[in-house]
Amino acid sequence: MKKRLFTQLVLSALLLGSLKTFAEDSQIYIKIGEAKTKKSLLALPPFQTTSSGAANTTVGAELFNVVSNDLSVSNYFQFISQNAFLEDTSKVGLRPSDPNGFKFQSWASIGADFLIRGAYTTSGKDLEFEVYLYHVPKAALVFGKKYKGTTSGVRRIAHTFANDVLKNLTDRTGMFLSRLVVASDRAGSRHKEIYLMDWDGAHLERISDHKTISLSPSWSADGRQVAYTSYVQRARTKMRNADMFLYDIPAGKRRLLSYRQGINSGASFTPDGRFIFLTISQGTSPDIYKISVDGDLVKRITTGPNSAMNVEPAVSPDGKQIAFSSDRSGRPMIYIMDIDGGNVRRITFAGVFNSSPSWSPDGKKLAFAGQSDGNFDIFVMNTDGSEMIRLTSAKKSNGRAASNEDPSFSPDGRFVVYTSNRTGKNQIYISTADGSEERRVTNDSHNYFKPKWSANLE
Repeated sequence: MKKRLFTQLVLSALLLGSLKTFAEDSQIYIKIGEAKTKKSLLALPPFQTTSSGAANTTVGAELFNVVSNDLSVSNYFQFISQNAFLEDTSKVGLRPSDPNGFKFQSWASIGADFLIRGAYTTSGKDLEFEVYLYHVPKAALVFGKKYKGTTSGVRRIAHTFANDVLKNLTDRTGMFLSRLVVASDRAGSRHKEIYLMDWDGAHLERISDHKTISLSPSWSADGRQVAYTSYVQRARTKMRNADMFLYDIPAGKRRLLSYRQGINSGASFTPDGRFIFLTISQGTSPDIYKISVDGDLVKRITTGPNSAMNVEPAVSPDGKQIAFSSDRSGRPMIYIMDIDGGNVRRITFAGVFNSSPSWSPDGKKLAFAGQSDGNFDIFVMNTDGSEMIRLTSAKKSNGRAASNEDPSFSPDGRFVVYTSNRTGKNQIYISTADGSEERRVTNDSHNYFKPKWSANLE
């Protein structure tokens, strides 16, 4: 499992050139701004197969379901009901040029903007998926590929295809090969451990086993390391301290990173992966420090003022700035400073408690959790504090406002992940960055805390 992200699937994608592809002209079929007001009509028939058996049926169902879910979540498409299809897709070819090939007019007649035709075959553990995306109004192939892998990697093949669909239609890669790291009480209500999961909640993997409270995980930019804090017991004193650990995902190994007396928490990696900014208390008011990935203390970044709390550092994507939460003005608010601690400016002024800042991948926006009437909600704003929008406003079953906390942007910048206690348990949700749509990711009886979104892990 340790090497699944990097070596489990040998995947080849071959461009099939039997039809002209308009993607060669770098045509953008879906413009990002227009997609917010009008979704494209997509026809997604079941994938054909020439193989048989229960295992093959299971693979086919998972392949179809993952592609369907990915493209639905993308927020670009409205699916045409299969009941409206004029062709029996099990009896016509994947290409119009095939013997008994499909006819574009059959799909134009029901208003389809795009059509996906795919077929898969399995042989033992081998899986091959041949699939085509068509632009129906122009009766043109957008792209066609053949994906080869293993049946255990079916989800990865499906996510890869969904990313390719978005790249070819919008010129922007989707986030479907990304993962989440999160703290959870799944190991028992008294403990919290650190888990990895796919962005949609699948492939859950526990990476800590301290049997205590572990929290505040964070990704390195390359997705190969996770830093987190755990209240581990010191062998000499038998006292517990909030120490920071670094977990190497490919190697499946962890090591102690920062164990200074007091709090060592809230890690944020620099883009080059060489340094980490974190909060260290050392028995006094917490401040932000810079350490190397070897754990050496490089520099203290903040000093108060007046014993102020400075926590939750978030390094900007270009590595030049840090967003953080501080109560130096009396109430915890969001601030931004230069990477060396200079040029500090306050960004938020409303509410009673603002926390957990998260940068968008392009560095133009910040998400944060803001408290006003006793509960937290998720907000997104420009980095100068302007054009603030509220993403969440949910209620519990008793009618009281739910709390929504700990936001993190997706690698394509189009979504924000966070936790919400609206069901009585802290569950994971995602919302479009404009707040137009929201989806639940986890659906169980456990609690999740401080999810962080990785980059795409190709």
